[in-house]
Amino acid sequence: MDPTVRTPSPQALPLVHRLFRTPAQPPTAPAPVPSLTTWHGPGAPATPDDVHRVAAEFIQLAAPYAAPTAAELPAVADVLARTLLAVAEVDLTDADAVRLGPQGYARRLRGAVQGVDRALSPEAAWFHDALLVSVCLHVLHHFVRRSPHIQQQMPGHSSRIRQLVDLDDAEAAVRSPERSQEDADFEARYAEDAVRRYGWLTIVGVDLPNAPDRWLLEDTYLSLEAEEFTEEAETGTGTGTATDTSVDGPRTVLLADRALDGHERVLLLGPAGSGKTTLVQWLAVSAARARARVPFVLPVRRFAREGFPAPDDFLHAVRHPLADEAPEGWAVRTLLAGRALLLVDGIDEAPEETRGKLRDQLRRLLRVFSGNGCLVTSRPSAVEDGWLSQERLSEEGFTQLSLAPMSRDQVTRFVRDWHAAAMGEEQNGGRDQQDREALRTYEQRLLHSVRIYRELRQLATNPLMCGLICALNRDRSGSLPQGRKELYEAALEMLLQRRDPERDVLYADDVRLQQEPRERLLRKLAHAMLEEGVSELPHRRVVDILDGALPSIPAARAEGGGEKIFRHLLHRTGLLREQGDGAVDFIHHTFQDYLAAKEIVARGRLHSLVAHAHRPEWEEVIRMAAAHARPEECAEFLQQLLSAAPELRRPQVNHRRLMAAACLDHVTELDPAIGQLVHDRTKYLVRPTGDLAARSLGWVGPIVLELLPDPEEVTSDQQALLLALTATRVEDDAAIDYLARLRDRSSLAIRAELARPWRHFDTERYAREIIAHLDPAGLYFPVSDTAELAALRDLGGRPRIQVAGVISTADLLNGLDHTQLTHLWLNAEPHDPDMSWLSEFPHLQVLRVNPRLPRVRNVPEGVTITA
Repeated sequence: MDPTVRTPSPQALPLVHRLFRTPAQPPTAPAPVPSLTTWHGPGAPATPDDVHRVAAEFIQLAAPYAAPTAAELPAVADVLARTLLAVAEVDLTDADAVRLGPQGYARRLRGAVQGVDRALSPEAAWFHDALLVSVCLHVLHHFVRRSPHIQQQMPGHSSRIRQLVDLDDAEAAVRSPERSQEDADFEARYAEDAVRRYGWLTIVGVDLPNAPDRWLLEDTYLSLEAEEFTEEAETGTGTGTATDTSVDGPRTVLLADRALDGHERVLLLGPAGSGKTTLVQWLAVSAARARARVPFVLPVRRFAREGFPAPDDFLHAVRHPLADEAPEGWAVRTLLAGRALLLVDGIDEAPEETRGKLRDQLRRLLRVFSGNGCLVTSRPSAVEDGWLSQERLSEEGFTQLSLAPMSRDQVTRFVRDWHAAAMGEEQNGGRDQQDREALRTYEQRLLHSVRIYRELRQLATNPLMCGLICALNRDRSGSLPQGRKELYEAALEMLLQRRDPERDVLYADDVRLQQEPRERLLRKLAHAMLEEGVSELPHRRVVDILDGALPSIPAARAEGGGEKIFRHLLHRTGLLREQGDGAVDFIHHTFQDYLAAKEIVARGRLHSLVAHAHRPEWEEVIRMAAAHARPEECAEFLQQLLSAAPELRRPQVNHRRLMAAACLDHVTELDPAIGQLVHDRTKYLVRPTGDLAARSLGWVGPIVLELLPDPEEVTSDQQALLLALTATRVEDDAAIDYLARLRDRSSLAIRAELARPWRHFDTERYAREIIAHLDPAGLYFPVSDTAELAALRDLGGRPRIQVAGVISTADLLNGLDHTQLTHLWLNAEPHDPDMSWLSEFPHLQVLRVNPRLPRVRNVPEGVTITA
């Protein structure tokens, strides 16, 4: 089924005119949309029956492009009519609607008539939703055309709406011709290549003798969760009528691999190691197998300096082996037909000086080729530094999602899958039963350790770190280091010193290097990438860097030239990889950051990081550099971070000073006077005066708790809420002691904020010290995994539950208290949209469903559905 429904404007606009009145004078201010409708208010010239007739004509107009069976069309027309009638009930101005865009406005209308489509089949419901977006596009176009105020005050939004309408018309015409046989044949070969190319995954640490160096993606892929945050949300009250605006709003939790199901364009944010590139691989393979979309995987590092490629250059820009075989104009025709899936990976990896140009090129491309799926991945810093602002995103029709940290259930599954792969590896490698039994012991010991040790729990939040922890746990027979720096040091020892002996490949080549010279050479490469602002280097450049470093490293110099040493590092350390075109990068950016930081300290150039300390993307390098620095130079570095910086804006100066505070959690030795100076210079920065400031302080770490005021001395609920907003973002169990002093507050906003971050702390302790003490009146208690379900049930259950993680129906049935539950709020994508299981809860009154989630069905009679 095609991903969109087309309604050409020459036929659609006359239908829209029958829904809205024509003003006597062009409006000079925003107008309430209900007052514009033809069937609402005094002297309305039309009736709801007229709206139904317009809906039926829209159905007939769209049916040639994509429609369910003819027998279902009347039912779809009924639902569309009821949805359009909600236009007069949703309190928005025409400017508000244009700002929302067609998809956002359609979601708002659907949310006003929850449950109206219960009787539709999934195909008919999809057709209704897709058609509604197209109708909303023409409605917004009508608002723009009739209002000089919107055209003058919102030029970006107005231009976007006009372009979408023009492209909608063009694509409706393009979709009708059949693809040529040449295009179809090439596309089939391209899809097969995508499955071969992206259908494999490297599992960190699983590389013993005779084991494969990669694993089938479909056997090892872990479906992560993605979060979308709303700007405000109703947290609910005891009566269900009053509202209390939460600062963050609820997070909508989706399966990350379904992020594009309900959105045309998604910006997916996630820190290093969170699984962004693996998700890109999964989406590419899934699209190639289904043949519904043509995936174009576009790693930005491959073309960052040259600029975003034109469609005909997509394959050449990433050095695809089939680039020269593609029929001329194939990529353009694919985009015009709305059948492409653009997977733009790592847009933050472009050098700083070229980012603006790259962004603008991508925006222009998406404006010209609307209707295609597009996923852009980035570290959060690209948004934080303003390069992709929220305003720009919404103008371009992007939905912003963030990869969620792995839940406890996901960590458990990853650990078990990793050890299952390792056991299979050892079996293939001829290991005996005793070795497999040892692995089972390590697995159980690790699952126990991750649950009870805060440091491990905080590190095991993404696939990369989980893989490292599993590998080190096996390598050290169940004895794990504590802390991020120690974990990386142990990982480097494992990969650079112990990997080859334990794989029985000591003499795979004639280069004899120990850990120290290997690490020094890798540090040179990492530092060069950092200095040049890139994530990969051409093969020739890598060899030149090694040739330049060899004279100062005698142990390496004696083993050969740069080319020979590079081959040794590539094949014997497991830290580098080489692309088909010769480009070289680290297996993960976190290793590059760590090694570059260590090299900066070794060169005595710690002070050079001060110039970058206001930039969020340098945080990891700076923290690790402070951890490696000698006490005297670290003290001087922290003093420099605290000093005045006339060339920076005030927020950047503050960020730099807070960076000094964040480093305190990583330094190994420091003059107490310097530590006190950091406290004195930053304590007034940790006095949040607004919501945004409060939320932005958590990254500093546990030290922020020492700088915050005593919550028991704060009388204002608003000030107490700001303290809660900061403390809940310090993902350290030390925050629990601070938050416990806020748990008896009656404010619903404070109670909701204290309940929200449960998933980031020790389950049992947070339940015992925070959750158990929160007044349940009007409060939805969030549960994100089975551990929280069990803990809440042990507390006797609660009447209002918010499902804030992807949890199976069976687990919800087992974990929710059947006698307590009266209100259920789905903020996470259900495994199964069939809600008939809710009949097991006799006192359930209300089912709240976030309108961004897939539609639910078979809700028991008597249960009210609300948005």
